[in-house]
Amino acid sequence: MNEFLVGVDSYSLDPLNLGPHELLLWTEKAGAAGVQFTSLNLAEGERLDGPFLDSLAEDARQRGLYLEWGGGRHIPIDMSTWKPLDIEGFNRAAAEQAARLGCRVVRSCSGGLMRWSDAAPPTEVLLRETAAEMKRQKPMLLDLGVTLAIELHFEFTTFELLRLFEICDAEPGGHLGICLDTMNLLTMLEDPVMGTERILPWVVSTHAKDGALKTDEKGLVSFTTEAGTGQVDFERIIGLLGTLDRTVHLSLEDHGGSFPLPIFDPLFLSRFPDLTALELARLVQLAREGDGSVRDGTLAVLEREDWPTHCASRVKKGVEALKHLVRAGE
Repeated sequence: MNEFLVGVDSYSLDPLNLGPHELLLWTEKAGAAGVQFTSLNLAEGERLDGPFLDSLAEDARQRGLYLEWGGGRHIPIDMSTWKPLDIEGFNRAAAEQAARLGCRVVRSCSGGLMRWSDAAPPTEVLLRETAAEMKRQKPMLLDLGVTLAIELHFEFTTFELLRLFEICDAEPGGHLGICLDTMNLLTMLEDPVMGTERILPWVVSTHAKDGALKTDEKGLVSFTTEAGTGQVDFERIIGLLGTLDRTVHLSLEDHGGSFPLPIFDPLFLSRFPDLTALELARLVQLAREGDGSVRDGTLAVLEREDWPTHCASRVKKGVEALKHLVRAGE
C-alpha cells in the first residue's frame, strides 16, 4: 500500500511571489511534505544552473521535503499559433535538471484548450504529432532515467492518452507516464473516478485538485473548489492509487476560475468521441448536485482574479484536508 505524502504544486502559490527556497520554507511551515515545481520565481541574477539545483536539493533534504519537477512539453506545436514547435530542447533541459535533483518524474503540459477553439487542428492530428515526437525522445528520457508525466490537462482525454502510449510502445514506469489532475478530468468530460481507473497504471505524479460541476444555459460549467469540499471523490481515488507498486505523492494544486462546457453544442460534444452515455449521465448528475450546492451556498465559483486574496489560506486548509483523508484511509 502506497504511503502518501501531501505536498503542494508551486502554481497554487504564484501570487505570493516566493523564491524557490522561500517556497520550501512556506511548505514546511504549512505542514506539507514537498513541492512540485511547476514554475520558478528566480531572483534577479539567479540562474537555473547546477549549483542552484544542488542547493535546492540540499535545502529540500534538510527540511525532509520531496521535490518534483516540471518544464516538460509533449505536443510539438505552438498552442497559440498552431505552428510546429521544437520541444526536445525543453524536455532535455527539464530531464537533466530533474536528474540532477534526484527526481525521476518531469511533469509535461502543453497548455492547449484545443476543443474550445475552431482554429485548432483536429485532436487526432495533434495526437499523431505527439506520438511521433514522444517516440523520438524515448532514448533520451530513458538514458536520463526520467519519466515524462503528461498532465491530464485540456489537451487529451484518458482514452486518447492510452492510444498514445500504445502507439509509442510505452510501458508503465518507462519514459511516459501521467500526472493525474483530478479536477481537470471534469473539464475534459470525464468522471474523476472513472478516468482514474482507466489511466491508473500510468500514474506517476498528481495534481490533487478538487472541483465541481454546475449547469448553465449552454450545458455545464466546471470550477475549482477548496480541497475536500468539492465533488472529486478523493477517498476512492486515493484507494486506487494505493494499489500501485510505486510511490505517488499527492501534490495539491488549487486556483480560481471556471470552464464552460457547452455540451448542448453538437460540434463541441463531437470533439469528445469517446464519451459514453453512461459517463455523460454521471456528469449531468454531478452538475445537478452542484446546482443545489451553489444555491445553498455550500459551493461557489472563485474567480481567478480573486485567487491572490485566498491562495495562502485555501492551500493550507487544502493540505490539511488531504492529510485527513489519507489518515482516514490508513
